[in-house]
Amino acid sequence: MAKSFTIIPIASAATQASVFAQEPDTAWHKAGRGNLPFLADIMQRPLRDLRISVTDRCNLRCTYCMPREVFDKDHPFLPRAELLNFEEIERLARLFIQLGVQKIRLTGGEPLLRRGIERLIEALAKLNTREGKPVEIALTTNAVLLSQKAQPLKDAGLARITASLDGLSEETFRRMSDSNVPVKTVLDGIAAAQRVGLAPVKVNMVVKRGVNDHEIIPMAEHFRNSGVVLRFIEFMDVGCSNGWRMDDVVPAREVLEQINSRFPIRQVDPNYSGEVAARWHYADGSGEVGVIASVTQAFCHECTRARLSTDGKLYTCLFANSGADLRGPLRAGATDQMLSNLVTGAWRLRYDRYSQLRHAATEQPGKKIEMSYIGG
Repeated sequence: MAKSFTIIPIASAATQASVFAQEPDTAWHKAGRGNLPFLADIMQRPLRDLRISVTDRCNLRCTYCMPREVFDKDHPFLPRAELLNFEEIERLARLFIQLGVQKIRLTGGEPLLRRGIERLIEALAKLNTREGKPVEIALTTNAVLLSQKAQPLKDAGLARITASLDGLSEETFRRMSDSNVPVKTVLDGIAAAQRVGLAPVKVNMVVKRGVNDHEIIPMAEHFRNSGVVLRFIEFMDVGCSNGWRMDDVVPAREVLEQINSRFPIRQVDPNYSGEVAARWHYADGSGEVGVIASVTQAFCHECTRARLSTDGKLYTCLFANSGADLRGPLRAGATDQMLSNLVTGAWRLRYDRYSQLRHAATEQPGKKIEMSYIGG
């Protein structure tokens, strides 16, 4: 008999705040002989990755993320005073690192719209993990501004970059991005990132049936032999505004079958535990592709990601409906220990596994946070 599950809602901010002044020792586990203890959630998943949204604004209106009919000229974006400033981000990042975070990814919205983003990267790049190793700083971008930003980003200490590109033809790209930005602008940004050494550059393509799935093979052909790692992402039901339907999802299996029929591929091991993309190499040695199949092949059991929203709320799942406020206590004078206890308490209560429960969850729809606010 198949195991049945009951959806356990993400802990509310009020519940998480109840542990504000506590030190939840039960959340700590030994990583192994000679290693430091690690912070674990209810499902024994460690805290390893932090995604920080630095702005809720974007210069594109991709239909799966910020559809123009919702995010129009009258949309109330966050006032500047509500955004975490760079000093606040750095302070919180230090605390997350002390709790086990090893990688930080800056997201948005479009993070390159945040003025002075290089200063933040420079500060974060100086931080070390608990083991004394440099924290890896990465960034996800639509690459519209990347050509002029690539060298300053590299100079500031950025290690890696991931660019979004949902099609090579002008018609498809403009349909997906709902913009007049030429594809060449994005391709030039990707080339600039490679040129300055932000390698390997990864390119993410969200695939939506009947809209851009005809570009799977052209995208694969374009990025073979380029050194760019192309990854195909199943269209996800993030937020409440993108009109998601299961019929619009092109399963990763179908994507791989298309590619393999033209360019034979073989699966390879993940680079690290918890990597979200399943990796495949071209049999002729011409590069790598990946698939991120959170709809059809959920990987919740390996998720090690916390998300810090633009205005300083901690979310423990991309599909969350609420988060724990860190900005309020921080600006009210909370000590580092108090803030660390709040993060620890939120992670200890974490039982999120939305993608594994998606069918039941979508039968009981509720409000979810938009990806442009929480970061992809």
